[in-house]
Amino acid sequence: MTSTGTAVLRTTLGRQRRHLAAASALHTGHQGGEALVPVLVGVVIDRGVATGDVGGLLLWLGVLAATFVTLSLSWRFGARQSLLAAVGAERELRMRLAGRILAPRGGAEAGHLPGGLVSIATGDVRRVADAAFMVPVGIAAVAGVAVAGTALLTMSVPLGLLVLLGTPPLLFVAQLLSRPVERRSAAQQEEAARASGVAADLVRGVRVLKGIGAEEYALERYRRVSRGSLRATLATARAQGGYEGTVLSINGLFLALVALVGGGLAVGGSISVGELVSAVGLAQFLTGPVQVVGDLAAVFAIGRASAARIVDVLGAPYSIGSGEGSLPNPVRGELRLDGVSAVADATAGIHLVAEPGSIVAVVADPPTATALLAWLGRERDPGGGRVLLDGVAFDEIDPHELRGTVLVSTHDADLFTGSLHDNLTAVAVGDPAGAIAAAAADQVAAALPAGHDTAVAERGSSLSGGQRQRVALARALAAHAPVLVLHDPTTAVDTVTEARIADGLRTLRAQHTTLLLTTSPALLAVADSVVVLRDGAVAATGTHAELLRGDADYRATVLS
Repeated sequence: MTSTGTAVLRTTLGRQRRHLAAASALHTGHQGGEALVPVLVGVVIDRGVATGDVGGLLLWLGVLAATFVTLSLSWRFGARQSLLAAVGAERELRMRLAGRILAPRGGAEAGHLPGGLVSIATGDVRRVADAAFMVPVGIAAVAGVAVAGTALLTMSVPLGLLVLLGTPPLLFVAQLLSRPVERRSAAQQEEAARASGVAADLVRGVRVLKGIGAEEYALERYRRVSRGSLRATLATARAQGGYEGTVLSINGLFLALVALVGGGLAVGGSISVGELVSAVGLAQFLTGPVQVVGDLAAVFAIGRASAARIVDVLGAPYSIGSGEGSLPNPVRGELRLDGVSAVADATAGIHLVAEPGSIVAVVADPPTATALLAWLGRERDPGGGRVLLDGVAFDEIDPHELRGTVLVSTHDADLFTGSLHDNLTAVAVGDPAGAIAAAAADQVAAALPAGHDTAVAERGSSLSGGQRQRVALARALAAHAPVLVLHDPTTAVDTVTEARIADGLRTLRAQHTTLLLTTSPALLAVADSVVVLRDGAVAATGTHAELLRGDADYRATVLS
């Protein structure tokens, strides 16, 4: 795994070397042709105009025209290859980021809001791709300076030496001046990602914020991070503006010096009129490639800063171990929690067994329920104890295989942009009709204007809370996972619909293991057994009816 922004930048460019090599050759042809244009103009003056040789004039005018055609075609096809390199680099980096963010072992999201990860996968990747686009242009610019210097050297040794010896110090100065741009660009990108992350976080919870009257607090929070991002952006813009102005001024002074020396040589008779015209033309031409070389330093400075942020995601430690074992085939579905706890040295833990084909309900406080969901979904491993499936510990199973067997569906599961049908059948195994009926999602389709073809907005925002829950539940049931973990799947539906869902769940999951984290009486009533957790340990076990009769705390919890 590469460990620095420079290393990622170098690796990314190396993987596009075929396009970069072709683009560099073509752009070099373009810059070489541009450098030859003022030289050929001087030759036309000396060989045709000054001598009156019409044949020579036409010949060199033809050479000049051919040069224009060549450099134009070189630019066209060179730009195409540069673009292919940039697009290839962008795609490759985004695929690597997506693979790391979606890796079964997790960990990439640590320290980043969802919007921050989006910012890295878009803005930062694009800045690295910009560097890939600029590499051939920079190489061609250096070649153009070399061609111009060589041409000047053949006309006059002092002029050629002035260009060849004066350009390297200019490049060194440009590199030094680009360092503040890199530092401020890194800070600006970090602030922009933070603002994007906070915005995405607030938009996601906008309904909750309105419900508790926290709109002003949320607005103030975003205003603070947005102002921080603005300050960082202005600081970067000032640094980059100062850099570009300084480099341009230095380049202008250098080129003025070239023109001054060339004019003195022409007056002294050391060079011809045509050579003077060529020298002045070359001095003007040099403005372009020298400026490009200066810009290249700034682009690479910004690209390195973005690449460093990409490294933070790619190199993030995994949340869980890899696991190399496999599950029995077929999977029976026996789920066992053996002394599971958040800390390794806990004196007590959760002991729970869900037999194959059973429905086991768990009544727990929100922090314990959240921890169980994380352990069962293998988002992280418990501090103490083990979770086992068919006798095999979770941490010994490949995470990808495990998640294909144990499906965890939270009560706030997201829906996706598309049709209702697409959401209902996203992970369906076989005919999803039974799952749709069991979750009462058929009522959702019947209530919508276009039925199953109704468009669903991002995150399901076009549906009510109860509709979203039923669609998410139907999607989870349609996967027919050997082990299904459901967290409060009916909190937003009415009691009649909840009773229907409980009956449908009992029927549909008769052959598979189901773990319910809920306090819903309707769901608890269809469970084979109910486990009550208090203070991180099992406090009571029995059927719903037994616990209602014999446990006052349980009765208060589920009937309140």
